[in-house]
Amino acid sequence: MNKIAEFIKQKRKEAGLTQEEFAMRSGLGLRFVRELEQGKPTVRMDKVNQALAMFGMEAVPGRMDRK
Repeated sequence: MNKIAEFIKQKRKEAGLTQEEFAMRSGLGLRFVRELEQGKPTVRMDKVNQALAMFGMEAVPGRMDRK
């Protein structure tokens, strides 16, 4: 989840959006956006995909990165 958190935070900042603005535009709650960007290990995948959709992306199954 940390890669997703880093991706969303980076893209949000590149778009010049605050967490509050991103939450409003994506239809997500501010608390969720904050927890997502902090890498909370338990978040709802439908909401993660809602956030990723802002950048034309979605979470899909893939092999685990063993770093």
